[in-house]
Amino acid sequence: MWKDIRDREAGKLRPNSFANRVKSDRTSSLQLSNHKDIVSPHRGSVNSLQVDLTEGRYLLSGASDASAAVFDIQRATHSEGLIAKHQCIFAVDKQHEHGHKYAISSAIWYPVDTGLFVTGSFDHHINVWDTNTTQVVVNFKLPGKVYRTAMSSLATSHMLIAAGTEDVQVRLCDISSGAFSHTLSGHRDGVMSVEWSASSEWVLITGGCDGAIRFWDIRRAGCFRVLDQSQSQLGRRPPISGWTANKLSTSKSLLASQGPNMKSRIPHKKLGNGNATKPSSTGKLPAKGSTRQRLHPGLLSGQDRSVSHYGAVTGLKVTGDGMYLLSAGSDSRLKLWDVESGCNTLVNFETMRLQTNKPLQLATSQDSSLVFAPCMATVKAFDMWTGKTSLTLSGHYEGVNCCWYNFPDQFCNVPQELYTGGNDRQILVWSPSRNSTELWTRRIGNRLQTRITGATDCRQQGSLVSMVIPTTRLCSPCT
Repeated sequence: MWKDIRDREAGKLRPNSFANRVKSDRTSSLQLSNHKDIVSPHRGSVNSLQVDLTEGRYLLSGASDASAAVFDIQRATHSEGLIAKHQCIFAVDKQHEHGHKYAISSAIWYPVDTGLFVTGSFDHHINVWDTNTTQVVVNFKLPGKVYRTAMSSLATSHMLIAAGTEDVQVRLCDISSGAFSHTLSGHRDGVMSVEWSASSEWVLITGGCDGAIRFWDIRRAGCFRVLDQSQSQLGRRPPISGWTANKLSTSKSLLASQGPNMKSRIPHKKLGNGNATKPSSTGKLPAKGSTRQRLHPGLLSGQDRSVSHYGAVTGLKVTGDGMYLLSAGSDSRLKLWDVESGCNTLVNFETMRLQTNKPLQLATSQDSSLVFAPCMATVKAFDMWTGKTSLTLSGHYEGVNCCWYNFPDQFCNVPQELYTGGNDRQILVWSPSRNSTELWTRRIGNRLQTRITGATDCRQQGSLVSMVIPTTRLCSPCT
């Protein structure tokens, strides 16, 4: 780390690169937190976890005892010695007037405000809750158990909740109208996982018990892509090389030199009788015989029967840049897909055991270099491109169902931590080792907090930081 600091001082390392390296080092040193404890009120397995996307402060959890709880992860309720205890701000359970009757399988925040949160349950209901009054403001009745719900963080034109249920259809619930917007038909079995695209508010990705992963444009009927595990590419998407760029520029200059009146000549194919066929407007020769009938997107075809896993698709996660998709299946396989080409990248993730009877919640690091996957009673962090195990986090006594990685992106005081929930009813906090965090702060002689280190106080002698790291930005209260 000191080498990176010296390179940053000398200007050999750019600020963003320095910050990313420090964050990566902190991620690689994750361990069970010895200074923060989440006091779980749940009496059943924890099935869903999410930190709000607006403030990065409130943790929402849903459990199989039909309860949902909200925690303040930045302000502890009390302390026991050196351990800060975080009890829930409030919880809703079966005793609530409009509470769920059976297990809550999914609990998510409204993307643009902490005033609402959404829960989906095995009692066939999706409830939209008002955080301030803890009352249900909108309720949706579905035809089967709700496995997973999702809302797009990019959406500005709609307020749709995508719901995956044991029914074959994916339903879109409109919060503004309180009714179903429309349904998406194509899966041949229940839908266990749903995920919105990170690059478009109109693209939805679903994984079903039939082993298929489908891409939908919700503005039109039918899915426009079904991922096939037999279609593959090796590793990352190849970048545009120099010779390709030169070739493109050369062809453009050639077209420009020919002038607007110069038409490209399309060769005519001669038939056996000596006659030539007239070329089509696209430059392709017409097919012999009757023209193949175009299939409706909703109809079954060879591609429509493609499968992505030999078993149910239990988890989906889109990387932050929206270029790649991670999928987990009941075949205990984790796969990485190129979203643009729809190909399997053939990354061989090391041997793992995944739960097969319930949906799993995956997580990725900020730079998408690591993927966190629940593997029975442990959480494993895999390198995204080599598939090798970087970390194995053991702390739960029973199977892990969900994980959420919280990183300091937009907010200075957001802790860089991993939260996991399992069948042992516990919510565990995994944080970077304090030794690596405080190594150079003790050297300076002050407990200072910068945007990338995360120590305690940032209001004392901020000038000393600029002596060591001249261009490191302090958090907002100091500037």
